[in-house]
Amino acid sequence: MNRKEENQMKTITVQKLVDTFKLEVLAGEERMDREITRPRTHRPGLEFVGYFDFFPMNRVQVLGRKEINYLLTLSVEERKLRIGNIVKYHPPCFIVTSGQQEFPYLELYCEEEGIPLLRTEETATEFIAKLDSYLVKALAPEISIHGVCVNVSGIGILLRGKSGIGKSETAHTLIRRGHRLVADDIVVLKKLSPTTLLGTHNETTREFLALRSIGLINVVRQYGRRAFQDETRIVLDIELVPWQENALNNELETVPQCTEYLGVQIPHIEIQLQPGRDVAGLIEAAANNWYLKQLGYSAVDEFMKRIEEEMGS
Repeated sequence: MNRKEENQMKTITVQKLVDTFKLEVLAGEERMDREITRPRTHRPGLEFVGYFDFFPMNRVQVLGRKEINYLLTLSVEERKLRIGNIVKYHPPCFIVTSGQQEFPYLELYCEEEGIPLLRTEETATEFIAKLDSYLVKALAPEISIHGVCVNVSGIGILLRGKSGIGKSETAHTLIRRGHRLVADDIVVLKKLSPTTLLGTHNETTREFLALRSIGLINVVRQYGRRAFQDETRIVLDIELVPWQENALNNELETVPQCTEYLGVQIPHIEIQLQPGRDVAGLIEAAANNWYLKQLGYSAVDEFMKRIEEEMGS
């Protein structure tokens, strides 16, 4: 299997956040190159009352109305002390939500320490949900592999196989049947959690499908916007392999096979190719079968139960 190495440490800059979320820069403009390495934000509540034992200083600090209103209840000297105690830990940046304007000394301290102070009009709850989701994906460990990624009836599938075996052609058939392309040739896999693997493209190949004898096609231009989506959760790993005459092709696998990517186990299926075989239809069947298993139904289990009932009668 052709894989690229996993990124050891992914980072994004504060400037990237500003550009992505259209944030207003209030202070620390000269330090927009500061790096963000942690995938979740933090609202400093306990820290403002002096408790720093578990302060995640490497995270983006978000200040909502609750935090700013609390600071405004303090005396001038106490406010300066509490703000100074947090700023000295040099988090990547501070973001004030709800378009708030009254935060005495915070802007001054951030300017002095070279820490970007940013502002959004969105509420803390809305903004944190969006930012956390973005950071988890942007900073997730990832690898790139050779293959095709498709979404079949809402189910993310990774198609693998040797070059020229027909992965892209199979994806094209699936697209014509109403399913969606995610990535062709190079698939980027991101680990969002110990059990969640996200498949996406590498931007360069976005919307493109390479078909032998035809060349590149843009699936959105040919088949419409519904023929493509940017990302999908990978739940099936399907490998296309040459037909083997002496292989047992209808075996009942009571123990599922898996492939591991970035430590995430993904159910694995091999589909042997032969002229006239409806490979796209088999992939649709595999996707539907996986979905039924999530609902608690197993055709193998039901079949074995029937055999046992016949033997017992």
